[in-house]
Amino acid sequence: MNSLERILRATRLEPVDRTPLVPQLFGHAAVSAGLSLRDYLHDGEALAHAQICARERYRTDAVFAFLDFGVEAEALGAPLSFRDDRYPDVVGSVLGADDDPARLRLPEPASAGRMPVCLRALRTMRGRLGDSALVAGAVAGPMTACAQLYGIENALYLAIDDPPRLAAALDFSTRLAIRYGLAQLDAGAHAVIVFDPAASPAVVPPGFFREFLAPRLERVLAALRDGGAAFTWLNIAGPTAGILDCYARIGADVATFDYYLSAAEACRLLPRTCLAGNLKSLDFLDAAPDRIERQARALVAAFEGRGGFLLSSGCEIPPEAAAGNIAAMAAALSGD
Repeated sequence: MNSLERILRATRLEPVDRTPLVPQLFGHAAVSAGLSLRDYLHDGEALAHAQICARERYRTDAVFAFLDFGVEAEALGAPLSFRDDRYPDVVGSVLGADDDPARLRLPEPASAGRMPVCLRALRTMRGRLGDSALVAGAVAGPMTACAQLYGIENALYLAIDDPPRLAAALDFSTRLAIRYGLAQLDAGAHAVIVFDPAASPAVVPPGFFREFLAPRLERVLAALRDGGAAFTWLNIAGPTAGILDCYARIGADVATFDYYLSAAEACRLLPRTCLAGNLKSLDFLDAAPDRIERQARALVAAFEGRGGFLLSSGCEIPPEAAAGNIAAMAAALSGD
């Protein structure tokens, strides 16, 4: 059973030879390969090389073409500030507080901003790995993209002051995620992860999620499935207990859950959905490797008999994480 087969069986809650190892290693792959984040985020070949090297070093089952949460805004004209050792900051919003999103036009992924970097990385990784491991793309979900367009504060004020304009911005962001995601599938991604951190209950209430965001996420996931994705994956970090039960209904085959939820609670809320998580990302900075290994082993044990589990972190493992802590995740699967 190879890595891709292992993951696909897990997404269907079928037996696997061992628990798939799918840590969220993005910028850390650059650090591990001796690259600056700036170079990694601008060069698809470098990104692909770093991801494949990280997979080999840590014996993981997946590689990722995730850049940062400024990609969509930059493709629409927003200025970004780059540094060698940090992710970029969006330093100017695409839309002013009073602007109508109707004036926006969807960008062309083959040429807009750094979207082509992602596509090049996917083509390279799929060309080198074929179907031996999961090649995953990534898009910003509707709320996160909307926050890129207006800035998070203005986007949240719109929910109160001008719900129709917010709805229009969310609809545009939904179309943007679909266009970019389909381009990633065409470039070779087996699946495209929908990251929507701004949809977390830490940012917006669960009622807002159910009314405004769930229907749009459902459209994104359905479009990706129709576009050939091997499975759909929704990743929202934070305290998601109040919304996690929606994920299966809106079409997520895989659901990331963060350290705020126990494995038992996540299984109760999504009994027939593959779950990915939930090691605390910041622990990879300063926790001892034996602690990471114990926590990972406990997670694997919690899903014994149920299946449908990808051992991962609840959100991105920081770029500067200790390599020994990441290796401890793999060690936890020895004998699994």
